[in-house]
Amino acid sequence: MRFMKLEGLANDFIVTHDTLNGEEKLLSAIREKSVSLCDRRRGIGADGVLCVLPSSKAAFMMRVFNSDGSEAEMCGNGIRCFAVYLKKLGLSSQDNIAIETARGIITTWRRGEEIRVDMGAPILDASRIPTVLGQGRVVAHPINVDGKEYRVTAVSMGNPHAVIYADALTDDLVLGTGKLLEAHPFFPKKTNVEFVKVVNDKEIIMRVFERGCGETMACGTGACASVVSGILNKRHGNSIIVHLLGGDLFIEWDADVDHSVFMTGPAKEVFSGTIAL
Repeated sequence: MRFMKLEGLANDFIVTHDTLNGEEKLLSAIREKSVSLCDRRRGIGADGVLCVLPSSKAAFMMRVFNSDGSEAEMCGNGIRCFAVYLKKLGLSSQDNIAIETARGIITTWRRGEEIRVDMGAPILDASRIPTVLGQGRVVAHPINVDGKEYRVTAVSMGNPHAVIYADALTDDLVLGTGKLLEAHPFFPKKTNVEFVKVVNDKEIIMRVFERGCGETMACGTGACASVVSGILNKRHGNSIIVHLLGGDLFIEWDADVDHSVFMTGPAKEVFSGTIAL
């Protein structure tokens, strides 16, 4: 398999377009080998594998396989890497590219060294995130984790997120509570977990325990979900710099539930090569 490794704020991905003809046998092999491909000692090393597929609805389709072998509906940092890959390999000459995902059609724009992404409107209905609640929104909802109550705001950006606010983003909180909340029965398809400290009206700090990956250096959809949560909870403004372990993302949302969230951030090549499946 030919591949390129790219990273967006140290959230890293293996990307291949060997799947561009849609051959199911190869795609199945990549899905089955995603754990070993992402192994940082015996493989290439990454948080996930992104496959370029043909699309009848957009320029290309993106499939995302996590480092634990599961498939994600969408990946914000991943789609910026995906757009850079398409341009670097000459698969698209356009600065704006429409990409089909399980979340829907996502449009990316190249802006110098950064990629701006229309992430679509946030999903706030409890049943569609999904959570065990049948209707309404999940805003500062009490959930018990290991005998302690946390106030959780749930948002889907095509994949589920649980946002929790804290004064200190400790390892015990992120790695301990994050792991327990990821598989909490409240979220039937598991969830990504974001821990957020509000700095001021225009900045937040975020750490994330990603579904299927564990803690990563950054999460694009998680940054979007965290900003949506902050606006719903009236904790900050509508244009926010999100400080992550791997760097900063700029997130914008006008608070209209029918309008898109926009994300802007970097993505770049690390190296390329081939590997035997």
